[in-house]
Amino acid sequence: MVNKTPPCCPSLLTQKDNSGNTALHAAAQLGNVKIAELLVNKNRELRGFFNNDGLLPIQVAANRGHKGMTSYLLDICLKTNYSNLHEDEAAGSVLLSLVKAKFYDLALKLLQKNPELVRENVSHLELMKTSVSRSGRILELMAEEPSVFQSGTCFGIWGSLIYSLSESPETPGILWKKLEVLVPPMERIRHIKLMHHQASQLFKLTFSFIKTWPYGTALAAMKRPFILAAQNGLTEIVTKILYHFPETINSTDEENHSGFHLAVMYRREKVFKILQQQNIGQDKMFSIDNNRNNILHLAGYRARQDSLDLNRGAILQMQYEIRWFKEIEGLVTSKEIKSKNSDGKTPLAIFNEEHTNLVSTEIKWMTEMATACSVALSLIVTVAFAAAITVPGGSDINGLPIFSNPSHQTPFLVFAISDSLALVFSVTSVLSFLSIFTSRYGVVDFLNTLPNRLIIGLIFLLFSVVSLVVAFSSTIFLVFAKKDPLILIPIIISACVPVFFFIELQLPPLLNMINSTYGLGLLGL
Repeated sequence: MVNKTPPCCPSLLTQKDNSGNTALHAAAQLGNVKIAELLVNKNRELRGFFNNDGLLPIQVAANRGHKGMTSYLLDICLKTNYSNLHEDEAAGSVLLSLVKAKFYDLALKLLQKNPELVRENVSHLELMKTSVSRSGRILELMAEEPSVFQSGTCFGIWGSLIYSLSESPETPGILWKKLEVLVPPMERIRHIKLMHHQASQLFKLTFSFIKTWPYGTALAAMKRPFILAAQNGLTEIVTKILYHFPETINSTDEENHSGFHLAVMYRREKVFKILQQQNIGQDKMFSIDNNRNNILHLAGYRARQDSLDLNRGAILQMQYEIRWFKEIEGLVTSKEIKSKNSDGKTPLAIFNEEHTNLVSTEIKWMTEMATACSVALSLIVTVAFAAAITVPGGSDINGLPIFSNPSHQTPFLVFAISDSLALVFSVTSVLSFLSIFTSRYGVVDFLNTLPNRLIIGLIFLLFSVVSLVVAFSSTIFLVFAKKDPLILIPIIISACVPVFFFIELQLPPLLNMINSTYGLGLLGL
C-alpha cells in the first residue's frame, strides 16, 4: 500500500488519526523497520511530526522498547542539525526518551552529535535553563535505575566470575562467542556488562559538560542525582559527585532525609562508609527528618524490600538487621538512643515492632530447615551404622573382615575411616540441628546463637555427605576393582556428582553465614 502511494501525493502519508499519530508513528509502535524505511523514503518529513502526546515517532519506538526501530529513526534524525529553540527542545525530548528506554548507546550517539543539549548556552537564557534542567534529569533517570551500574547489580559466585572475565563486552572474541552457545548465561551477563559500560560512558560525558557550568548552577543540578544514588547504593555516582561537588553531602529529600539517612534506610553500607570519609557535612548524620526520626530510628525500620540482598537467605536477614542496628547505635549518643520521634517511639521500640513478622517467618524457616536436614542426616546415620556392622565382603570364620588382608588393606582402611567419620559427623550435625528446636528464639539469638548452630550443622552435614560418598566408593572398589580396574572412572565421576551439587547449592549460603557471623562489621568496625 505504501509503495502504491503516488509520488505526487506524499501528503497522504502525513494524515493523522484521532490520537495524532501518522503512519510512521504506527510503524514505530509495532517496531516494523521495513515499513518505516518505505514511509521515510516516500516522505522524509514524517520523522518530525508530533502526535497529540507531543511525541515524535522515534520517541514512540523508544517508549515501546523497539531498539532496532529507534536506532534507524535516530540515524535519520541525525542527518539534520538542530539549530533553533524548537528543534533543540525536540532533540532534548528524544534524548530523555532514549535514557528512559535504557538505550544508552543511542543516547550517547545523540549527545556526542549535539553536545549543546546539555552544555550551558550563555547566549540564550531559555536554552541555558533548559540544558541545566535536562542534564540534571538525565542523571536522575540513570540514578533511578541501579541495575544499569555495576554497584547496583548483584551476581552470584559464578555470575561475578563471568562478569570479571568478560573484558570486551562490545566485541567478544571467537572463543567467547562459542562458549556463549554452550553456556547461555554468559551472553546475558556480557550484555549486562555492556549496558554498564554504556551507562558509565553516558554519565561521564553528561557530567563532563555539567562541570563546565558555574559552580552554583552545577551544584544545584547535582543534588537530586546524589540523593537518588545514595538511596540506590550507586557508589560510582556518589563518589564522583562528592569529589567534584562535596557540598552535595548537605542535600536532603522531601522528607528531610540526608544521604546518611537514605544509606541507613536502604542498607547501603558502602555509600554510608563513603559519606563517613568526607571532611564536611558530618552533622547531617545526626539530623532528624520531618517525623523527628534520628538515624537510629531509621535503622530500626525494616529494610526496604527493594534493597534486600537476595543472596543472604532467611536467617541472615534478621542477623543483618540486628547487626546494622547495633552498628548505627554505636555511632550515636545515649540521648539519641533514648529519644522519641513524633509518634512517641524510641529506636528500640521501632526495631522490635518492625521486625515481629520477620522473626516469626525466620523461626518457621529455621525449624523447616532443621527438620529437612535432620531427616537427611538420619538416613546417613542409618547407612553408616549398617555399613560398619556389615563390612564389605563379609567376615571369615574368625570374625575378621575378609578385605582386611594385606592385598586390600589400604582401600579397606579408607572405607573404615570414612564410614566412621560419616557416622560421627552426621550424629554431631543431628545434635546441632536438634539444639535449634530447643532454642528460645529470642531476637538476640538471631545475632550469633542460631547462626552458630546452623553453621555447625551444615558444615558437619557437608563432611558427613563427603565421608559417606568416600565410604561407598571404596566399597565398590573393594568388590569390583580386581576384576575391572577401569571401574575407577565411573566411581570417581559418580562420587563427585552429589558432592558437587551439595557444594553448588549449600556452599554459597554457608559461606555467607560464616562471613556474616565471624567477619568484620558491616561498616568495618
